[in-house]
Amino acid sequence: MSTITIICMALLGILLFLLGANVTRHRAMRGGGNQAPTDPADPLLIAVRAHGNAAEYIPTLLVLLLVCSFLSNSWVVEALAIAALVVRTTHAVGMLTAKTLAAHGPLRDIGALGTYLVGIATGITAIATL
Repeated sequence: MSTITIICMALLGILLFLLGANVTRHRAMRGGGNQAPTDPADPLLIAVRAHGNAAEYIPTLLVLLLVCSFLSNSWVVEALAIAALVVRTTHAVGMLTAKTLAAHGPLRDIGALGTYLVGIATGITAIATL
């Protein structure tokens, strides 16, 4: 496995934990208030969904990158690892900077579309390198 792929995978893991820590920070700032908000403009709900979305996609991307790395030492795996890091970071920034989850912004949309494309490409790469 290449150093680039390992670093990207580690940074994806770090991103997931930072997003989780951000939820904890928001919960602590709220104190005894509503810990289960439903307002799409609530900063705690935005933090929860940014973390939740990352938790839905990052583990699958990590597993696919790991499989691809064991099957191939190609530059393609490194490119996919870099792309995964970029799109997941872009999506997280897009969500965390949104004023409301009710509206989509360009960073969030690019990150989401990029996640689908990178995930599909990584899955195809895993199959193609068998």
